[in-house]
Amino acid sequence: MTSPRIAFIGAGNMAASLIGGLRAQGIDASAIRASDRGAEQRSKISTEHGIDTFAANADAIKDADIIVLSVKPQVMKDVCLDLAANIGEQQLVVSIAAGISCASLENWLGPRAIVRCMPNTPALLRQGVSGLYGNAQVSPNQRQQAEQLLSAVGLALWLDKEEQIDAVTAVSGSGPAYFFLLIEAMTAAGEKLGLPRDTAAQLTLHTALGAARMAVASDVDASELRRRVTSPAGTTEAAIKSFQAGGFEALVEKALNAAAHRSAELAEQLGQ
Repeated sequence: MTSPRIAFIGAGNMAASLIGGLRAQGIDASAIRASDRGAEQRSKISTEHGIDTFAANADAIKDADIIVLSVKPQVMKDVCLDLAANIGEQQLVVSIAAGISCASLENWLGPRAIVRCMPNTPALLRQGVSGLYGNAQVSPNQRQQAEQLLSAVGLALWLDKEEQIDAVTAVSGSGPAYFFLLIEAMTAAGEKLGLPRDTAAQLTLHTALGAARMAVASDVDASELRRRVTSPAGTTEAAIKSFQAGGFEALVEKALNAAAHRSAELAEQLGQ
């Protein structure tokens, strides 16, 4: 299948990650373009990936099959209103901006095929995970193109309902920060137990990495993996019971609900 021509509106970190992933997959540089207001950023991304860059958004999207909106949510409305007259009916619009609904994009761009995505920051290392939702105008071929695009930086999962984007935001979009918080806390606790800070940090980081790799590679779920490493009356059980006595599961649920609620609030505010 011929590679689609892709235009990125905004060439920040996430766009650069996607471009790098596409190039690593063998997508030719001639099939990728990007626009950005910053001359320094345009020069950087052109040098790193060998793609053409433009100062004007309208110049970047000419003849593109996919238009990736990768600007900050706060400027999305103005960018879309400026682009609306230049986007063709057959072009697929993919938004990776948090908090911008398909309805808002359709309001600013007119009725058209739109895929809304929620990637996360490990995409910078091509270890990300993204939730994708496509509106009714998205064709099977465009759906495949969007999946290929996001798969360039990790796992891409389709959602049945757009409102599930808020849950994706709570679980994986904001999720890396939760693990960073746990890493901070475990490192600090290890130091208080007498370990040098660097040693506590290395032990924590590599334990997190190893546990994640085990969970991904395993054919059983996390609860079973936890059971297998929790010996009765052992050290792990003592720690787990302490977590649970402190309301660990309820606290996690409360935190994710807060993130999902805030995601919905932002979508309403930014869509006005």
